[in-house]
Amino acid sequence: MAIAEQFAGLQMDQLIGAPLRAAVDASLQLADSTADFIRRAGFDGMGKVRTVSFGYQRYSANEDGTSNREEMEVAVPLLAVTPIPNLQVDEVNLLFDIEVKQSERIESSIELNAGASGKLGAFKVGITGSVSAHQTHTRSTDNSAKYHVDIRAVNHGMPEGLARVLDMIAANMTPVMTGSVLKDGNGQELSGQEKERAERCKRLRAEIAGKEQQFHAAEEGLSIRMAQLKKLAETQLNVYKESIGRIQGEISAVSDAGEAGTEARAEQMAVYTKGMDAVRRSWEEFIGQMEELIRVLAAGREETEGVAGLFALKAIDQWGNVTVYGKGEACYDDIEAAQKKAVENRRVMDRMEDELLEKREEYSKAMQLPGRWEE
Repeated sequence: MAIAEQFAGLQMDQLIGAPLRAAVDASLQLADSTADFIRRAGFDGMGKVRTVSFGYQRYSANEDGTSNREEMEVAVPLLAVTPIPNLQVDEVNLLFDIEVKQSERIESSIELNAGASGKLGAFKVGITGSVSAHQTHTRSTDNSAKYHVDIRAVNHGMPEGLARVLDMIAANMTPVMTGSVLKDGNGQELSGQEKERAERCKRLRAEIAGKEQQFHAAEEGLSIRMAQLKKLAETQLNVYKESIGRIQGEISAVSDAGEAGTEARAEQMAVYTKGMDAVRRSWEEFIGQMEELIRVLAAGREETEGVAGLFALKAIDQWGNVTVYGKGEACYDDIEAAQKKAVENRRVMDRMEDELLEKREEYSKAMQLPGRWEE
């Protein structure tokens, strides 16, 4: 058989395709295993994240010389502390070698033997010879093949999407205090008058912390409303600028002959310019004094209908007349709503500030009561 014919029966598509298809199937099974583990270990029957709780103690010192031994607990997603099987087929190597050997050897030989003797005249003559035949034929064939599949699978750890989800959960995890015990400065138990005073100081500290949170929340809300009011004021002012600018452009485009027409246009331009200057000043003053104006409105304790006249805002119509800013203007409703929210936030801030002052005075007096010890 010719050497080329040795390859005729090989199905190369099967030799190459079968291992690759097997690798794909294995990848699907590995992915299913990872997904199944995440479902079973990471979530309960209601679809909520499974967590494991860790408890620890935290010690802190108080201003009155006592200390707190707080029992803390934090819930951590189980998937964050559990190795996740995530094997993936990274590499598939196919090695296929075939070797065909064929050799042939032919040997042949002939040998003749013969003999004769006699006389030739006075001489005696002898003749000898030999003939022999030998034939050798050798043929050998050697076929060999090697087929090697090398698959490399690596555990890729936590999938990127799951890592992002756990990061979001971790960002919102907060240790929770499950218990707190008051101790003296040396970590010993309190008794009698000292314990009573320490408990009172502890309660006042908690109340002060709560009111401080409320104050900061109101302060942040007021800051947002102030920024909103400023943006709305700038938007409304730009509306006027664009409107008057367009009207003045139309006036300039009119081509009246003669000196009278030129003077008339100049007078019209001056009316719009003067009116726009008055409107601009009112809005710029409002932007600069917003916080103080809102504080005054909040201190009045009276509900204001519409945009407060205290703002002294001006508007301008299409003829250049300056009027009081009123309903129907572009940003009026939004400014009114932002004003009400800002006043509410300011009132909460003022109330929290008063209550904080009272609690801090009460706490200061509690700190001066008998029973305070020296470390």
